[in-house]
Amino acid sequence: MQPSPHSPSAPTGPCGSITDVTGIEVGQFTDSRRPTGCSVVLARSGAVAGVDVRGAAPGTRETDLLEPSNLVQQVHAVMLSGGSAYGLDTATGAMRWLEEQGIGLDVGVGLVPIVPAAVLFDLTVGDMKIRPDAAAGYAACVAASRGVIEQGNVGAGAGAVVGKMFGLQNAMKGGIGSASVRVGRVTVGALIACNAVGDVVSPQDAAPLAGARTDDGQRLRDTRRALLAGEAPRSLLAGINTTIGVIATDAQITKVQAQRLATVGHDGLARSINPVHTMTDGDTLFALGTGLVDENPGMLVLAAMAAEAVALATEQAVRAAGSITLPNGMVLPGLADWRAEVAA
Repeated sequence: MQPSPHSPSAPTGPCGSITDVTGIEVGQFTDSRRPTGCSVVLARSGAVAGVDVRGAAPGTRETDLLEPSNLVQQVHAVMLSGGSAYGLDTATGAMRWLEEQGIGLDVGVGLVPIVPAAVLFDLTVGDMKIRPDAAAGYAACVAASRGVIEQGNVGAGAGAVVGKMFGLQNAMKGGIGSASVRVGRVTVGALIACNAVGDVVSPQDAAPLAGARTDDGQRLRDTRRALLAGEAPRSLLAGINTTIGVIATDAQITKVQAQRLATVGHDGLARSINPVHTMTDGDTLFALGTGLVDENPGMLVLAAMAAEAVALATEQAVRAAGSITLPNGMVLPGLADWRAEVAA
């Protein structure tokens, strides 16, 4: 049975993605030499922005300027990237592209594009010497459009893996996903690159969807229940995980309200990842407001929409992910592939 258009599991909008938000474009670059890449969310006309960093091991750029009391009021893009701290260089490529387009903060002698960024760790998936750089960020901007967003093993989600609590050999493929929610004329969308140490669970009933598998690979371990039952997690290096993303709305909001949307967006992560915001995750969410729709349903409604969009986008990230084989022969199964294999 196909989900109803009004079902929580069926993202609304023309594309069911963040590009449904007026004034938002998305571009992605995926490195064919190994699974890694970057994804950029563009707001050519500028957007008020906020950020909320919940994970204990973040990798970020230009987040302090998003504090509501600080000077800069608008950003022009947000970059999400693989490659761990090396991936922060992708924002430099985005700045170069934006400057070429005549987009940026006017400082009198020229334009300075404002591009906050966050990264996730995917260096264990293939050759770590191959990572997104400024050229990758530039290429993502060149590819940006308001069209349908490719999801799964692309962009910042190309090398994402979920469910690593009990070892990489028992984990599954993560990815990047998007969704949107509309109330009246206002849309809120989210783009989420999910590389969580925890499991991704259904936002509807909290049942595990993808994550740590049992040693025979035939069932999901259910990380939450396993930990509470006393099963010891494997030793994990801090920062080797992380879910990062962008929330955007076309409602007219302030910088303070943008920060609040970034904060409540983490409620969506809490509904779709378990455990979340751990010491080995750098979970970071940005929020953008383009203000191009002359309507605002109020912060209570916008907050509910933001959490819903984030939860659905996180679910989409693993539903769209395909299996990959690492150079050592280890297979990280995508959700659909794994279900088909187990059912066979």
